[in-house]
Amino acid sequence: MQVNTHLQQLQGNYLFTEIVNRTEAYKATHPEQRLLRLGVGDVTLPLPQPIIHAMHQAVEELAHEDTFRGYGPEEGYIWLRQAIIDNDYQPLGIDLSTDEVFISDGAGSDLGNLSELFGRNNRVGILEPTYPAYLDTSAMAGREVVFLPCTAENHFVPELPKEQVDLIYLCYPNNPTGATLTHAQLAQWVDYAREHHSIIIFDAAYESFIEDSDVPHSIYEIKGADEVAIEVRSYSKSAGFTAVRCGYTVVPKKTGLQAMWLRRQCTKFNGASYIAQRGAMASYSPEGKAGAQANLAYYKQTADILLTGLRKMGYQVFGGKNAPYIWCRVPKGYDSWSFFDHLLNTCQVVCTPGVGFGKSGEGYVRFSAFSKREDCEEALKRLKSLAHSKNL
Repeated sequence: MQVNTHLQQLQGNYLFTEIVNRTEAYKATHPEQRLLRLGVGDVTLPLPQPIIHAMHQAVEELAHEDTFRGYGPEEGYIWLRQAIIDNDYQPLGIDLSTDEVFISDGAGSDLGNLSELFGRNNRVGILEPTYPAYLDTSAMAGREVVFLPCTAENHFVPELPKEQVDLIYLCYPNNPTGATLTHAQLAQWVDYAREHHSIIIFDAAYESFIEDSDVPHSIYEIKGADEVAIEVRSYSKSAGFTAVRCGYTVVPKKTGLQAMWLRRQCTKFNGASYIAQRGAMASYSPEGKAGAQANLAYYKQTADILLTGLRKMGYQVFGGKNAPYIWCRVPKGYDSWSFFDHLLNTCQVVCTPGVGFGKSGEGYVRFSAFSKREDCEEALKRLKSLAHSKNL
């Protein structure tokens, strides 16, 4: 028996597991302290009632013989796939067919599983800093990775690869930096992929936070992108489904990968839960949209409060607009993990160390606007008090 040695090369702890371990260790020795968690990007508001109602109805259907359902289509129910096209793509002038849309149990699964469509010898271009799953998935497959540094100097938009890369992971609005691309900037990546016969895996998990008109909501707004791009989306942030687990992936036929992805899903994925899909469907109803938009408005305002508050204290901060994350440079004398530990131990604020997203993230931490508003406001007070006490 031989194990996959590539898995053994991964870091011992996943970034967010390490954050939890350090936080729990602190709690164990300081049970009286109230921790303010501004680290992990997990939603905190309850699901809108129309979505809850739809899922309750779905559960009730399963309790009766005449409405009971067993296995559903591996690619998802057609009524949800059509609703996705009608609501998320046609308003942008994008034409898709229902067999190009695949319902999943969340974006994270598909972002990893899509790797199976490609041979091991493909070289992968990954932005750095980056969401850890892109790198870990590539490492598990034993693929060569080309890092594309995102820094304050290039406004967290890397240069196009100077060498051939076959797969490119793009995430915009970006996690963790909060950066965005304009239509013209994204078009350069599409042009590169078309010229070099590459495929872009476009993570659009945060598109619902976009407000600026020159920031594309979908890569398919760019001419020719349907030939070279797969787009992954999630209801986790747009509708608060982090516990429900539902998302979708678009694989256009022009990429030549649609049939392969369908075959893969039919073999290794039995489809997303009927209950979750009914909830997702309800998010497109007028009432569901209103509830989801109210929650998003709350998170957007929280992001603005965090961004403004940190900036007033003198921190160099990025993101926070068109994105739910604030990317903050740490004070002199600290690195990412030492500043994380300092905030945890001195003011009980939990953030995310930037170096956990890659070497280019060293010297930064990420704050999440998905935290409770009162926690964010209290965290700013504690940070301000910390600064005044000369402990920063």
